[in-house]
Amino acid sequence: MSGPRLKTLWGSFANGDEGYEELDTTVAYRIGLKTWANWIDSNINPNKTRVFFTTMSPTHTRNEDWNNTQGIKCFNETKPVLKKKYWGSGSDKRMMSVVASIGKKMKVPVTFINITQLSKYQIDAHASVYTETGGKLLTKEQREDPLHHADCIHWFLPGVPDTWNRIFLAYL
Repeated sequence: MSGPRLKTLWGSFANGDEGYEELDTTVAYRIGLKTWANWIDSNINPNKTRVFFTTMSPTHTRNEDWNNTQGIKCFNETKPVLKKKYWGSGSDKRMMSVVASIGKKMKVPVTFINITQLSKYQIDAHASVYTETGGKLLTKEQREDPLHHADCIHWFLPGVPDTWNRIFLAYL
């Protein structure tokens, strides 16, 4: 074996034969994004290829974020958040700053598409209890237990992923 090899495992890094090293999520993200940026800068000809980077899709699991203390995650939400400059807790601004700082240092121009903040507003667009688990639709009993079964990660209503695609197409 020649030198330590790093392999990402959910915020941990396998370091060759030495085991695993736990890293702060932001540090792990920075390492991964630097690796990506170095690969782009070393392998992409900007005269022939355009590079796009889309930020992460947010989740809506803390109803306190949008001041619905009586709610359960995104369950039964029917309207988007109307508060300006809303972020909520499902998005980490530190991660967004990592993306910005890495992007500024790259030789190859990258178009960054921030879907995170714009998608945070759509608390009403998730599958909620109209989802599946293990390849099967939720049972009636599971749908009646949104605390444990509401899917506030995947998008259900048309609009959110469609908007991401429209932004991308506008850049093209």
